[in-house]
Amino acid sequence: MVFATQANNLFANFQQALLVFTSIVYEALPFILLGAMVAGLLEELLPPRMLLRVLPKSRFVGIVVGALLGLIFPMCECGIVPVMRRLLRKGLPLSTSTAYLLAGPVINPVVLMSTYVAFSGMEETLDSGGKLAYQMGGLTMLVFRAGLSFGVAVGASLVVDFLWKRSGSEKLLTASAMPDQNLEKTLQNRDLSLKARLDRITSTVLHDFVDITTFLVLGSGLAATVRFFLTHEMIASWTDSHIVLAISLMMGLAILLCLCSEADAFVAASFVKMAPTAKLAFLVLGPMCDFKLMALYTRVFKPKLIICIFGTVILLVFLGSITAHQIWIQIAPALMGDGNVILPGIQGGN
Repeated sequence: MVFATQANNLFANFQQALLVFTSIVYEALPFILLGAMVAGLLEELLPPRMLLRVLPKSRFVGIVVGALLGLIFPMCECGIVPVMRRLLRKGLPLSTSTAYLLAGPVINPVVLMSTYVAFSGMEETLDSGGKLAYQMGGLTMLVFRAGLSFGVAVGASLVVDFLWKRSGSEKLLTASAMPDQNLEKTLQNRDLSLKARLDRITSTVLHDFVDITTFLVLGSGLAATVRFFLTHEMIASWTDSHIVLAISLMMGLAILLCLCSEADAFVAASFVKMAPTAKLAFLVLGPMCDFKLMALYTRVFKPKLIICIFGTVILLVFLGSITAHQIWIQIAPALMGDGNVILPGIQGGN
């Protein structure tokens, strides 16, 4: 009987892991295809060096503009990688590209709307004693998520810019992402007929789609393996003691689950009794740093830059979430009514 029970549990875990793997792949594939199509159009139609002419001369302003590009070119974290690689080849500064890469999957209309919908009504949640639990509602979580994502993206991009000034592109970017210095000369004698252009666009789309999908599958497999050993209930039960633990575990979960930024808000909202700032950390870190992105980034960045981006993002999200928690416990009573702030699951931490 014991053996049969263990076998059933093992098979159930295997089914769950397989479901996680297929859901990540199927969820991400349309956006990778969309990203590859946009990349193909940019490669063929965007004039060389045009980005350098239209971007602000100030590197900081360029980073800020990059962090807001998602409002104009909405893209999830999977589809944005091939687009960013083509933009780098067209001469977009690395720091601006990084800001778009990190902030774009969150600061775009689709994701902001999904966040609002997922958390709508959450502010009415009551704790076990029947008191207001001070959860973040749709608009509040939207503002906190967009604000922290923007701050983390800008901060990490400034660090990347500092590293680029010290190391140069050759030590940070792969050959396929290096700016093409001879691009204008190469393009002078190319065939500009419609058929030739369509051939080049489809060739670029196919190359980027296959290239990125290979590493998506590897990252998804790793995420599914982790879910084979960890369950939703296990994570929720581990965050009942302190805000630092709650935030840390939700950040770890964001890295392991590899969710799409357009759907992760609904997963975070399902942790009803979790501290709202722990859910915030989950929502900010996931689109910037998870296993599938770690695999995808290898097609654009060299290990030195990947370590820099991931390390900086994780640190900034952690510190930003702790700061957001302190802000939230101060402003929540004023926003939602008088009373003692009782954040679910972290009664021992302020």
